[in-house]
Amino acid sequence: MNFSFLPKYYKFFLSGTGYTLLLSALTVVFGLIGGLALALMKTSKNKVMKAIAVSYIEFIRGTPLLIQLYIVYYGIKDIPMLAAGVVAMSLNSSAYIAEIIRAGIGAVDKGQFEAAKSLGMPTFLTYKEIIIPQALKNILPALGNEFIILIKESAIVSVIGIHDLMYNTDVVRGNTFIAFEPLIVAALIYFALTFTLSKLLGKVERRMTVSD
Repeated sequence: MNFSFLPKYYKFFLSGTGYTLLLSALTVVFGLIGGLALALMKTSKNKVMKAIAVSYIEFIRGTPLLIQLYIVYYGIKDIPMLAAGVVAMSLNSSAYIAEIIRAGIGAVDKGQFEAAKSLGMPTFLTYKEIIIPQALKNILPALGNEFIILIKESAIVSVIGIHDLMYNTDVVRGNTFIAFEPLIVAALIYFALTFTLSKLLGKVERRMTVSD
C-alpha cells in the first residue's frame, strides 16, 4: 500500500470533504422543505395539487439522478456548478422525503385531526403544531437513512466538475498515477461522515423516545 501522496495532497481531500458537506447540508435543507410541501400536496383534498405532487414524485423516482443532474446543469443557462448540484440533488431528495413524510403523517392517529377540528384549529395550525411534530418523531430513522444516502450520492456531482471529495480524489489519482490508495482514503472519509451522522441521529432518536 502506497500512501506517500498524503503529505502533499491531504488538502485536496480536506477541501473536497468541505464541498461534500456543504452540498449535503444544503440539499438536506431544501430537500426537507420541498419534501414537506410535496407531502402536504399529496395528502391534500385538492385533486390538482395531489396530481401535480404524484406526477412529480413518480417522475423523479423513476429517472436516474445522473440524468436529472445533467438536465439541470445543461438546461439552466449559466447556472454555477455548485448551484446545479444543489438544485438537482434537492429536487431528487424532495421526492423521496415527501414519501417518508407522507407515511409519517398517515401514521398519526386520525383522532388528532378530529380533536383539532373540534377545537376550531385551522388546518395549517393543526399540521404545524400537532401533526408534523408527531410525524417527524415517527419518521426520524427513515429521514436519517435518507440523509446518509445523500452524503454518499453527492459523489455523482463530480461528473459536472464540482470539486467535491470524489472529484478531488480523481485529481490526486491523475496527478500521482496511484489509482487505488486515494480511493481508500476517500472511502474512509465517506465512512467517517456517514458513521458520525448515524450515531448523532441515533442519540437524537433516543432522546425523543425518552421525552415521550
